[in-house]
Amino acid sequence: MSEPEGSAEQDLPVDSDSPEPDVFRQRSRAGRRWDIALVIAAGGAVGGGARYLLTSSWPHAAGGFPWATFVENVSGSLLLGALMVFLLEVWRPRRYTRPFLGVGVLGGYTTFSTYTADIDALLRAGAVPIALAYLFGTLAAGFLATWTGLTVARRAVGITNASRRTA
Repeated sequence: MSEPEGSAEQDLPVDSDSPEPDVFRQRSRAGRRWDIALVIAAGGAVGGGARYLLTSSWPHAAGGFPWATFVENVSGSLLLGALMVFLLEVWRPRRYTRPFLGVGVLGGYTTFSTYTADIDALLRAGAVPIALAYLFGTLAAGFLATWTGLTVARRAVGITNASRRTA
């Protein structure tokens, strides 16, 4: 029995970590992708737990700079940059590695929703200079941290720009 035009079966994304790009389309509807969702949930529990520990051990006063959230997001950006080197340039693709580490652990650890809520709270408290420093400082530090993670990871495993162009 064929699927009608525009069905959910045809709209499924393809997992680039899978050696067979159509592996999801070959499964029954009942068993499709629950394993990936569970892996992401497990990683999210780990990352969210780490974020909770950092946030609860480093609270900030109303109107004060939210250092815990800043550190979570910037260190998460650094780790994500390094992780992408290993996932895309070093390790062989594995079905669960990117969903667990990238989406689950680091997605649960970083908290850009709290970042925006912190900015709102700072603005409502009248701490406009702190809010602006936090807004732009987090973005700049996050981009720099991601670049640093990429660069350090590539150097650690001996990947150079010349070797990337010839690969």
